[in-house]
Amino acid sequence: MKMKKVLAVLMALTLVVLCFAACGSSENEGAAGGSTTGEKTIKIGLSGPLTGNNAQYGIGVQNGAQLAVDEINAAGGINGYTVELEMEDDESDPEKAANAYANLMDWGMQISLGTVTSGACVSFQGRAKEDNMFLLTPSATAVDAIEGDNAFRVCFSDPQQGVEAADYISENSLASKVAIIYDASDTYSSGIRDSFSAEAQAKGLQIVADESFTADSNTDFSAQIQSVKSSGAELVFLPIYYTEASKIIQQANTAGLDVQWFGCDGLDGLLRIENFDYSLVEGVMLLTPFTPNATDENTQNFVKAYEAKYPDQASTLNQFAADAYDAVYIIKQACEQAGVTPDMSVSDTCEALKAAITSITYTGVTGKGITWGPDGEPQKPPIVVRIENGAYTVLQ
Repeated sequence: MKMKKVLAVLMALTLVVLCFAACGSSENEGAAGGSTTGEKTIKIGLSGPLTGNNAQYGIGVQNGAQLAVDEINAAGGINGYTVELEMEDDESDPEKAANAYANLMDWGMQISLGTVTSGACVSFQGRAKEDNMFLLTPSATAVDAIEGDNAFRVCFSDPQQGVEAADYISENSLASKVAIIYDASDTYSSGIRDSFSAEAQAKGLQIVADESFTADSNTDFSAQIQSVKSSGAELVFLPIYYTEASKIIQQANTAGLDVQWFGCDGLDGLLRIENFDYSLVEGVMLLTPFTPNATDENTQNFVKAYEAKYPDQASTLNQFAADAYDAVYIIKQACEQAGVTPDMSVSDTCEALKAAITSITYTGVTGKGITWGPDGEPQKPPIVVRIENGAYTVLQ
């Protein structure tokens, strides 16, 4: 009788051991296949504003990046591995961007697209630098957004935009007397303003008015407009985002201010504002790396694919979507150059990609023959467009 009890206990213990062994085997198989741990998957993470005032930018980046990921996976992935994309909503807030970084690391992020906006990217980049995480932001323009040697960008930096804008105005004799209206509370705006002002004066342009506002005073621009009107400015430079720019241009029209308006990539979105009189922005000029009506093959293929995948989101087909689309393909090219695999550590992946990106040349939607130096800045020619008949016209 005692022997039977012993045998029963032994059989029960055997079943328990077999059960745990089977569970362990199942988990290991899942890990090998990449379905649970991502060992066979290259994971790219980013954050940006999916809600709030800048959501159009964040959704555009999310869509553009996902489109590229889907195309790459359909074509066999990166070095034979599937690519996954995860995006957190940071609402353009630095603190939320830091939290987003932590969440993405918990998810298993191996490579980062950083964040969409500059202030948030400065915070996000600080965390990435500590981990030696490779970061390629599509659209964060502040100098500090790619402070570490682990970080690069697709777009022009704030100083680059300011210099290129001043050079274009001078070289094309658009004006000799220039006014500036900028957001002193925003690093993007003030950064471009500073470099533009210095370069404009170096080129012999006269800054006749230099007006600022802040996030707490961005609805009534009557004082700034009156100052510009009294200054005799022929052109107003707007290194700001399209929401505030539309208010300034609308209020300037009411005040009878007749000038040329010139801005940077933040103005991309002027033609996608609901219940806005687009005739007010006819003739506005801006630096931008992308316009959907460009005739080159890369742009047309991207626009066609984007509209097919996101038929109800025409307002997000902007330069931010194009920057993100290119960013993923740049990562693909650099990964293939470096032979990156998912089993590499975050730091080893970063070291490999840092070397690779400075040795490749990329041509895509937002530029031809783009190269990068160790400082992380892209080298590419600027594109200037003018709004004509409710659309962008590329200027030569």
